[in-house]
Amino acid sequence: MEFFQTKEPEVKKPIVIAAMQDMGNVGSIVINFINDSLNTRKFRTAKSQYLSFVIDKGGYIDVPTESWDYRFAEGLIMFGGGTGQPQNNQELNSLCQDVIDISKRYSVKFIYTLGGFHTNRKLNRNPKTFVTATSKELTKQLHGMGIETTQKSVITGFNGLILGFAKQNEIQGIGLYGELNDPKVPQYRAAISIIKTLEKLTYRKLGDLSSLELMAQEIEKSFEH
Repeated sequence: MEFFQTKEPEVKKPIVIAAMQDMGNVGSIVINFINDSLNTRKFRTAKSQYLSFVIDKGGYIDVPTESWDYRFAEGLIMFGGGTGQPQNNQELNSLCQDVIDISKRYSVKFIYTLGGFHTNRKLNRNPKTFVTATSKELTKQLHGMGIETTQKSVITGFNGLILGFAKQNEIQGIGLYGELNDPKVPQYRAAISIIKTLEKLTYRKLGDLSSLELMAQEIEKSFEH
């Protein structure tokens, strides 16, 4: 993994929201939405040195460049989005460690991550978001806010590992996981649910959700025919 820093972000003790593409594209939908909504500015890029796939353009292949951006706005650092995660454990761990290093460099006190949570429960276009935290004390605070927490499970990939790295480095963290039924379809309603929960936790408005609502309706219409 290679890292390129192009400028110093103008932030003071920000929070970090870091997530990568996962089931239902939830991580990327949320990260890309917040970046667009808050007009965040890029200051650092992580670039993979390994190929995890190629793109067949119909008779010939294209070699993709996999990279993920760090962006910032007032009081906020965003990381991730993109079209995939490293398929190599070493690269995945390097990415997590770099997020921690950046967090320490800019005196970050809190890291949020997010993703999809596969369930067989009938959602009726109203998925819930469940959260998990880096300490029991934090979990108690979340319960006090009326936020539902996850059940026992194993969380793989960046959107789980980054919480482990945060805990090991004594940085508080919360993971938010939105319910979804079909991991192969972009899950805009799960993303909406996560953003609403993020707004409640961070006490800040992250954007007008009407565009995501329209995307959710378009997906739903395509399955009605």
